[in-house]
Amino acid sequence: MAAPKVLIVTGDAVEALEVYYPYYRCLEEGFDVDIAAGSVKKLHTVIHDFEDWDTYTEKPGYGIEANVAFADIKASDYDALIIPGGRAPEHIRMNEHLPDIVAHFFKEDKPICVMCHGSLVLTTIADVVKGRKLTAYHACKPEVQSMGAEYIDEMDYVDRNLVSGHAWPDLPAMLREFVKQVKAL
Repeated sequence: MAAPKVLIVTGDAVEALEVYYPYYRCLEEGFDVDIAAGSVKKLHTVIHDFEDWDTYTEKPGYGIEANVAFADIKASDYDALIIPGGRAPEHIRMNEHLPDIVAHFFKEDKPICVMCHGSLVLTTIADVVKGRKLTAYHACKPEVQSMGAEYIDEMDYVDRNLVSGHAWPDLPAMLREFVKQVKAL
């Protein structure tokens, strides 16, 4: 039996922990993982921290390779999807190929993990997200609600195949559920 294939969609300014943690966690499980972006390249990550500010701070992080471009993705080849946060989602959602890729996983009820600002990617597919429940970084609450989804004010939340969380501190709970769903395929 072939290993489950997981697709991570992201771009420059992805939050470092939100791409590295799920990437290595999925590899640890023996999943086949691709990191997709607008183009094949080394992505610049950022480190968001919660210091004594009203919002998070941002510092440069490690680089990570995107090994496939959105234009070359055939969503039906993948069993599950991960959308990390950071600032990448506000930019990648504008890619003409990404909405169809992401919508596929909702329409086919495949496991989806959306972290923090990753919820912004969903604004381009509001028709398939309408009526769903999810959480996200609290500053994304208006966008979640504008899609017709219900914002859940919890650190992590599961709505059927959709696993969502506020930020990187919620990664253990999110990935525990996501991995369980992928293994159940």
